[in-house]
Amino acid sequence: MPSLPRPNLTIASLLALFTHLLLPQTPATAVQVCGIVSCPGSPTNDLSLSPPLVQFPFWLNRQRQSPRCGYQGFDLSCTPGGDTLLQLPSSGEFSVKSINYYSTQSITLADPDGCFPRRLLGNFSLTGSAFRPLIPRRFTFLNCSYGADRSSGTSQGMPATLVPCLSEGNYTVMSVPTRYYSEGSYPCEELATVVVPLPWPFWSDVEDVISLTWDVPDCGSCRKRGGLCGYKSVNGTEVGCSNVPGTGLPRSAKYGVVLGVGIPGLLCVIGLASFVFGKIKAHRRPTRPNAADVSNLIAAQSVTISMGLDRPTIESYPKTQLGESRRLPEPNDITCPICLCEYQPKETLRSIPDCNHYFHVDCIDEWLRLNGTCPLCRNSPEDPS
Repeated sequence: MPSLPRPNLTIASLLALFTHLLLPQTPATAVQVCGIVSCPGSPTNDLSLSPPLVQFPFWLNRQRQSPRCGYQGFDLSCTPGGDTLLQLPSSGEFSVKSINYYSTQSITLADPDGCFPRRLLGNFSLTGSAFRPLIPRRFTFLNCSYGADRSSGTSQGMPATLVPCLSEGNYTVMSVPTRYYSEGSYPCEELATVVVPLPWPFWSDVEDVISLTWDVPDCGSCRKRGGLCGYKSVNGTEVGCSNVPGTGLPRSAKYGVVLGVGIPGLLCVIGLASFVFGKIKAHRRPTRPNAADVSNLIAAQSVTISMGLDRPTIESYPKTQLGESRRLPEPNDITCPICLCEYQPKETLRSIPDCNHYFHVDCIDEWLRLNGTCPLCRNSPEDPS
């Protein structure tokens, strides 16, 4: 059998290899980033009244910003009064109230004329845009000009609410979540059923604003890490993330690790290699080095902290279908604490173990996916106490 060749490694080459492996490599490219701008609104100390900050993927197309500062379909404009506008291809212009670039990647819109329900009943559509509803909910609009009490929209247990901007004089328009509406349950004429993009999961009426979200480009994770999101090149359409703050040791400390750990380790490797090849040369016979057994591996378990509960756990909580009497263990337990709607016969409720509080199934399921505790007492069935 042929003898094993002596490896041609020098101390300099091994040190260079250790340095390359231990030190972080600098990215070769950086994204194209523009500055953060806003429409020139009136000075104010109230952040809720300040114009929204505009950054990638949005850009101001009439403020001398380059189209490369934003993504296609995310162009905004400013009114002479300083309002920020978004043009939806199939629905027209809307006022931009706020933009969330981080957790939900969402934009909150209002009707410049102050009556979003009128736009929803008109030609509102997201066709051709880059957006979709943040929280889509179906609502039914009713003409209750005769036989309805304008001061209360919850008669007969149905959570109908007045739409002020569509009601005047003897003409009254109300809205109700479609899942609670049944024909003939209210002395009103049905006008239309539309999908409303709600800003929050538990809203039960049509407000003056809606919230939309987008999937592409996804810059949320980049900004959460403190990076800058933008195009990777001057002419391409690929989006990337750059300037993410480092979370490890400073570069000088990494050089210290190379010198303090790498060089002694390198000397041990050289000494071991010299010993092995010396034995091979002395006995003049090929030997096959045995690989060291690898044992006692400790797998780092990643701990995922979830504030909500999973579907099997939620489904394990008891369900109850109400009879005609709507009777529950607590006589005063007649409304859902989440949506504030009165329980109706044949509705299905779910209760929380231990505290025995009842809720609509749809309401409590959506709550428990986000929070693992009871909305009323904040106790968790999984707590040891």
